[in-house]
Amino acid sequence: MGTWKSRGLRGSLLEEELNQTISLYREKNLALIQKIPTPITPIELDKSHKQITLAYFDRKSTVDYVGVVQGIPVCFDAKECHKDSLPLQNLHAHQMAFMNDFMKQGGISFIILSFTERNEIYYVPLRELLRFTKRMEEGGKKSFRYDELLCSHRIYRKKDLLVHFLEALNEDILLLNEMSSE
Repeated sequence: MGTWKSRGLRGSLLEEELNQTISLYREKNLALIQKIPTPITPIELDKSHKQITLAYFDRKSTVDYVGVVQGIPVCFDAKECHKDSLPLQNLHAHQMAFMNDFMKQGGISFIILSFTERNEIYYVPLRELLRFTKRMEEGGKKSFRYDELLCSHRIYRKKDLLVHFLEALNEDILLLNEMSSE
């Protein structure tokens, strides 16, 4: 089996912490969010360890999580980067399209981004991601750096909530309301 550093398991620590947080949100009636499994077809199995050793993706997945927070539909993806830069190729076109369509339907779309070397996690709204992808499409950089985040909100641990993103989501909603009233 691969380790947490292998390509196939990138983000698994972040997702594990998110799953624990989301479970607590549900227990406290704060949110109902589901992890969306990536559809795969196993090709080879290691029967002695009861593990899939080779598989392929059945189809492109959408995002990692979909749900509702106090009546507000949300969808988001979990991303991790070791250094201070996230390659935009990690934001797949079909995921960006899904998040954009979700937003057009009145939902809120974002990513939860962990800068592992800094041990910092951020809520990054779709509008900020679209700014970076537009820059790339116009011939600019194919990544964005930690210090370029403008509309993002740092996520802090709070007791047993390891990735407590509801405060960042609330800050973003307040900002969106301000922007729409101007």
